[in-house]
Amino acid sequence: MRMTRLIVSASVFVLACALAATEGGAGAAGREQAASQTPAARGGGQRGGGRADAPMLGEGTLIAGVWGTDAVPVDSRGWGWMAKSYVSSNFKRPFYNRAKEMLFSDKQVTSYTISTFDPDFYCEVRKHYAFVWFEMQHSTMSWDNVAKMIAACPGPDGAAPMIRMPDQLESSIQKATDMGAIGLIFPTMRDGNQALEAARYSRFPPFGRRSSGAGQAGSVWSGVPGGYQNTFNDNMLVVVMLETLDGIINANEIANTFGIDVVIQGNNDLARFSGWAQTDPRYQSLLTVSRNATLHAGKFWGNAGAQYLTGNPLSPDVRFVQNGPSTDGWTPPARGRGTEEPTIGGPEGRGRGRRGGANK
Repeated sequence: MRMTRLIVSASVFVLACALAATEGGAGAAGREQAASQTPAARGGGQRGGGRADAPMLGEGTLIAGVWGTDAVPVDSRGWGWMAKSYVSSNFKRPFYNRAKEMLFSDKQVTSYTISTFDPDFYCEVRKHYAFVWFEMQHSTMSWDNVAKMIAACPGPDGAAPMIRMPDQLESSIQKATDMGAIGLIFPTMRDGNQALEAARYSRFPPFGRRSSGAGQAGSVWSGVPGGYQNTFNDNMLVVVMLETLDGIINANEIANTFGIDVVIQGNNDLARFSGWAQTDPRYQSLLTVSRNATLHAGKFWGNAGAQYLTGNPLSPDVRFVQNGPSTDGWTPPARGRGTEEPTIGGPEGRGRGRRGGANK
């Protein structure tokens, strides 16, 4: 019995000594390894990345974008040089799309928003604006309602009928163009994939994938020089709206999408999604990011809020808005607020759209 206890005690002692030796060796090895890595880390030269390879954090995409925090100077090509290249070399201006003619003449383009069925009022409004903004994202109008209004006063003598779309589906775009719209406005673009879907079905081949339908568009634009089918692509305007932070982050790929002509902000929704009032410097940075991306892409830039026509540092670059003053000084009659919303954190703390215009 005594012999057994001696054997157990000796075994425990030997095991303890072995563990101590192992831990001492590991500690020394660890210290040696750490010492050998310290110079490499300081030099930042080892493959796999040392501290010197860590990214330098700057102001970020939402503040500085790709092109910096300041508005990039407009070069000799001016605004919209890529959009201008989409026009056929043999097309003779003026465009029968009045909004496009004004854009190409370096003028600010305003509109009137219609969100309820009223053919007579549409025909009156058409005399006084560059384009009519038919509201199909938020209104309860049907495609048939819009088609009947466009048919009520056809032809090139008046504002271009343009539709803010409910989505960028091919079926919706076909309906809008077949009824005679010569401009489409696509809300809430988040990336280049959505922008491509919007652009590709908005023009006939070879520029796009619009198919030939049997709608009323041919009769609405009958008698235009060169014929409707042959000049539709040249007169079409494709507008996309950036209204979310991911839209601003992807502003370059959206603006550079083939077939996009105009990039604008949905100012109220951009304020809602970002959490920054329109008077916040961070919100202004978002506008600068979009503006610079659009300029570099050779497209036209604007805002849904007509308050940006004046009084903002970027107002000289605003070319396209929802609502705003008429081209001839005409003032529409007061017809109630409709679906109008206040401008969130807008300049001077206020600002409202016209009838049915949410400036979103």
